[in-house]
Amino acid sequence: MTRAMGAAMRRIHVGNALSAFGLGFTVPYLYVYVAQVRGLGAMTAGLVLAVFAVAALVVLPFAGRAIVRRGPLPVLLTALVTAALGALSLGLASSQTTVLLSAAALGAGQAVMQPALATMIVECSTAETRSRAFAMQFFLQNLGLGVGGLIGGHLVDASSAGSFTLLFSIEAAMFLLLAVVMVTVRMPHSPKIGNAPAESAKGGWKRMLGNRAMVQLCVLGFVLFFACYGQFESGLSAYGVEAAGISTSALGMALAANTAMIVVAQFAVLKFVERRRRSRVIAGVGLIWAVAWVTAGYAGLGHGSQEMATAAFVSTYALFGLGEAMLSPTVAPLVADLAPEGMAGQYNSAFALVKQLALAVGPAVGGPMGASLHAPYIVMFLLFSLGITFLAVRLGRQLTAVQDQPWLAKSRVVAQGGTKPAGQERAHA
Repeated sequence: MTRAMGAAMRRIHVGNALSAFGLGFTVPYLYVYVAQVRGLGAMTAGLVLAVFAVAALVVLPFAGRAIVRRGPLPVLLTALVTAALGALSLGLASSQTTVLLSAAALGAGQAVMQPALATMIVECSTAETRSRAFAMQFFLQNLGLGVGGLIGGHLVDASSAGSFTLLFSIEAAMFLLLAVVMVTVRMPHSPKIGNAPAESAKGGWKRMLGNRAMVQLCVLGFVLFFACYGQFESGLSAYGVEAAGISTSALGMALAANTAMIVVAQFAVLKFVERRRRSRVIAGVGLIWAVAWVTAGYAGLGHGSQEMATAAFVSTYALFGLGEAMLSPTVAPLVADLAPEGMAGQYNSAFALVKQLALAVGPAVGGPMGASLHAPYIVMFLLFSLGITFLAVRLGRQLTAVQDQPWLAKSRVVAQGGTKPAGQERAHA
């Protein structure tokens, strides 16, 4: 990695931490703010959460093309200003219409930040450093969310709308501060290990759908986010309360265990996965999550004491955190390495769109099942976790040696050219 790339990457990581810190201030308290503090009711609060997902689904298909045509930095700055305006207006909104419009702006801005920042990381990293860069991003995001939520919890007062206005103002300030930091970033040209030639944004979606490995990775990604992230605050928490008798304080402890596992294990896990096939690492995550669902099954369906049920439930979230730490240096870099030159923004946006779909469908399916159909819920997501292992092994057959084992690129990539030696296999497309 060159000095310019390192300097840019440090600013990007600072930006990731700032944005996560700002989100941590408001995300845990959004429902209470809309439903109770503003007195708009549970229905409007539910609509706000839905608007976040819908806004993301609407803007992400266009975000990829914009990143390809304009570059990630201008798109990111636009997203940050939009999110800041949305956050500030949400903190001041008092009617249903203004709350929903503000939520749409905030949701759209947040959604576009993800692929823009991911593309900047791709452009400021090499094949050898990309996994570590994405692991650092995931670490800082979780640390920022945790610290932001902790501080926000001490500032918020459910009896005072002004305290929530302060929280949303701080969130808006974090987005604007991130924009200031990003303006100072000078994007370098990075080596490319992808084997396909450069392509224009025109017809990008059609070309991407012709890439069998990327399509399979998107299917795998949907199952990953549906079976894990889409259950954290919906199906799994409902299951814990209804089936396992978990208290709200124990539920908070479980969420804290998930974050703590990620923060503590991230870089130890990184050393473990860096020299292993990406497809095998993802397959291993499926097995770990299968154990997590079995543990959750014991918590709610076993006949142990309440203390044992609580311990099992907290362990479930910790096991999910271990899997997440293994995925962060694996999946996002793989998306980048599957993209033809110049198309990383399109591919990152497509994968972010898949993630948003899974996060929208996951709670809708898992919430009702977790609350009432306890045994079927556990069995279904146990099978989904085993499905992750199957899909990962299948994906491995579509990847080139360098895509599945990126450390091999060290002897294959020519700096500033990305030219390939004679006989190197072309990416599946």
